[in-house]
Amino acid sequence: QVQLVESGGGAVQAGGSLRLSCAASGFTFRVNAMAWYRQAPGKQREEVAFITNDIKTRYLDSVKGRFTISRDNAKNTVYLQMNRLKPEDTAVYYCWGSSGLNYWGQGTQVTVSS
Repeated sequence: QVQLVESGGGAVQAGGSLRLSCAASGFTFRVNAMAWYRQAPGKQREEVAFITNDIKTRYLDSVKGRFTISRDNAKNTVYLQMNRLKPEDTAVYYCWGSSGLNYWGQGTQVTVSS
């Protein structure tokens, strides 16, 4: 049974930082691509950052230079370091993983106040 468990969300003022973590279990983490998505109220879910098993990354334009995705295969964990947060980053952030099938975490709330 595949599980993705996010942690690290919270409330922060604009300009602050948060680090999200996603611990994966139940699949061969090191061979799979992982990503972070977010969904703000009334908006569609969007991909924020993506990382392949060989550490190629891509980012949503609006977070480039502020967010960094990384992975630790020894810990089966993917991270999202978020710096210089803006109110428009407020959303529920979801971890995603794929081994042919798509898996999602339960989401963690990030709230950025101005």
